[in-house]
Amino acid sequence: MENTKPEAWNTPSKPREENKRVLAGIFALILGGLGVHKFILGYTQEGIIQLIIGVCTCGLGGVIGFIEGIIYLTKSDEEFYSIYQVNKKGWF
Repeated sequence: MENTKPEAWNTPSKPREENKRVLAGIFALILGGLGVHKFILGYTQEGIIQLIIGVCTCGLGGVIGFIEGIIYLTKSDEEFYSIYQVNKKGWF
């Protein structure tokens, strides 16, 4: 009797959206006050808010982006993908 169940290594998986954790984390650390990391993740409204806060506070609003960058980079790929790319959590 032949086994017709496909092997796990031979089963095509669904293409998953690219995980942007490292890219968003680095941009949050470097350009957090401009909200570039928000635009990378597709959060246009949050990115505009971050940009306005950064301009109005003369860059002091960049602390928010810096903290978010640290949070992004300390999450695992699966956690980040689930929280920020699938569930679209906009802040922290």
